Amino acid sequence: MAQDARRPTETQPSTNPSLAQLIAALHTKAYSLEAASGMRSSFQTFIAAHHLSPDSIRYSDYVMARLLFEATRDAGLWNLHWNITDQPPNSDRIWQQWKTAGRPSVLKSTATAECDELSALYAFFAEREGLKSVGLFWPYANHTAAVWTVHPTTGPVIRVVVPTSQIFLTESDMFDTRKFDPWRQKTIYEYTRRDAPDSYEFPKPLFDFFLQQVDKYAGASDATLQRLRYLREAVMLRAWTPEQAAQDALKKRDALTRGPEEDRAAFYHFAIDMRSRPSEPVDIGGGMAHPCQNQKRKGKPPAAL
Repeated sequence: MAQDARRPTETQPSTNPSLAQLIAALHTKAYSLEAASGMRSSFQTFIAAHHLSPDSIRYSDYVMARLLFEATRDAGLWNLHWNITDQPPNSDRIWQQWKTAGRPSVLKSTATAECDELSALYAFFAEREGLKSVGLFWPYANHTAAVWTVHPTTGPVIRVVVPTSQIFLTESDMFDTRKFDPWRQKTIYEYTRRDAPDSYEFPKPLFDFFLQQVDKYAGASDATLQRLRYLREAVMLRAWTPEQAAQDALKKRDALTRGPEEDRAAFYHFAIDMRSRPSEPVDIGGGMAHPCQNQKRKGKPPAAL
């Protein structure tokens, strides 16, 4: 009887997936993405822009760097949303918000964060995935991006700007944008702060959502992923309805006569996602006027792409 009385107070093991499990899952998915046409074409563009031979840097490193960029950027695969938060340059608040994001939707954000928080999140994941020399870069006093420092086997060191938001940028600026000069900052310190422990637990629906988004979109080309980013942003800001975004995606799919098959699939998946559930009110938060906000929102409608 004494044993029976103790049973209700015994701690049951958690069934929620952990950060360590997400890190492992992303590593596996990155390996699979190495064969994706969109990923290969992006790598070819990168090495051509820097006059590198294909074997001068590790292709697997590039795949991981690009995957994490598309996942953690504003309006990217994981539906993070940029807004003024006045938080320190780390990702702590994002992890706190994810704790309660048990019902993720393609129509709303999973967390709201400013440019320095998003850049810290990218750098944190990069370090956990074994991608070295990723840190924070301040192109302006009121703006932050991430930088990945690449050491080719031959030739000079390369600093790759990773713009986790489109602040001060246009639709043509993506991974490795040249709009900011990363050499203006004397030192890019590697981000080694552990913003969340390996034991951190995700709500199971959010964990599944993150991996499903990678499966649906991460193998597409740079141009397609950029277009989808702007469509997600338009829906989250309620500038476009989900149906308008779906129709645009299908038009883009039907207009494709060449390029990776992953592009056609990505546009199709996006349209299905937009039509999968009714529109929900989206709280985009408030905030005082801010130079970053004005630069980002002005003159950047989805139709501009």
